[in-house]
Amino acid sequence: MSDALALPEASLAAYLQAHVEGFRGPLTATKFKGGQSNPTYLIEAASGRYVLRRKPPGKLLASAHAVDREFRVLGALRGSAVPVARPLHLCSDDSVIGSMFYLMQFVPGRIFWDPALPDLDTAQRGAHYLAAVDALIALAQLDVGAAGLSDYGKPGNYFARQVARWTEQYRAAETESLYAMEQLISWLPQKVPDDDGRIALVHGDFRIDNLMWSPDGPTLLAIVDWELSTLGHPYADLAYFCMALRLPRNPILPGLAGMDRNALGIPAEAALIERFTAATQLDPQRHWNFLLAFQFFRLAAIAQGVLKRALQGNASSERALQAGAMARTIAELGAALAH
Repeated sequence: MSDALALPEASLAAYLQAHVEGFRGPLTATKFKGGQSNPTYLIEAASGRYVLRRKPPGKLLASAHAVDREFRVLGALRGSAVPVARPLHLCSDDSVIGSMFYLMQFVPGRIFWDPALPDLDTAQRGAHYLAAVDALIALAQLDVGAAGLSDYGKPGNYFARQVARWTEQYRAAETESLYAMEQLISWLPQKVPDDDGRIALVHGDFRIDNLMWSPDGPTLLAIVDWELSTLGHPYADLAYFCMALRLPRNPILPGLAGMDRNALGIPAEAALIERFTAATQLDPQRHWNFLLAFQFFRLAAIAQGVLKRALQGNASSERALQAGAMARTIAELGAALAH
């Protein structure tokens, strides 16, 4: 790994031994491949295995890479119907490894990087997709007040605020003018659905490779990467998850567009929405074009941020330049929905 992302193993072991009950060094730190935002490491120590997530070093966009918020939400969700890894310690002292970080339990689960789930058979693919929607249902039904998250974000007007926020983030990371993004920046504020007062915990990056599964079946062990979580509307994560059905096949953000999903055993978009609606009595279908266009816009803004960090030299993934270049393609998918 690059020197900028290497961890000082000896001093980190000493710090964790002093601050985490039961932790014993020495340790070795191995950065996980993939991921474009907060660098994540497997920590192998004398006392067992752990996972460490940190802010990337260097100059960062305001409000991005909020590992302290991740740590808080993991603690709030422990014992709920939403499965997460157990958080162990948050370190806000940048001098320890060069940026804020937290340590959490290692979950020995299985991750699927490709939403086509090529390693599974037809029946298993469908079961995993339905289990993912069930996790979205659990999120939609979570009592944020009882979980201690009433102040985790601003209540109400979620989509209006998100359009404004991601427009701002996109402008801060803009490296060239993208016509499709300009179209969406103009169209989305005019189409924001009326706020119905619903407040839910939104994961913000709910996709197949942020889910950890039991090695032997469709049991979801943990939802990971809560960096973009906030209070919002339960429609948001469902639309984001369904984007994979429409994204093109590519090595950076693999989607399912053009594939025979029926033959693969992957449920149709309408079936996923119907399962969510039946359990929650909510009807995202009424606003589906806006919801998808918004999520394509948001993902394009995130990709643009990845590109900006790559050009600055502080992106987490070696393939960040390629991922950032996807911003145009993603924005064009959103603009097509707007038309």
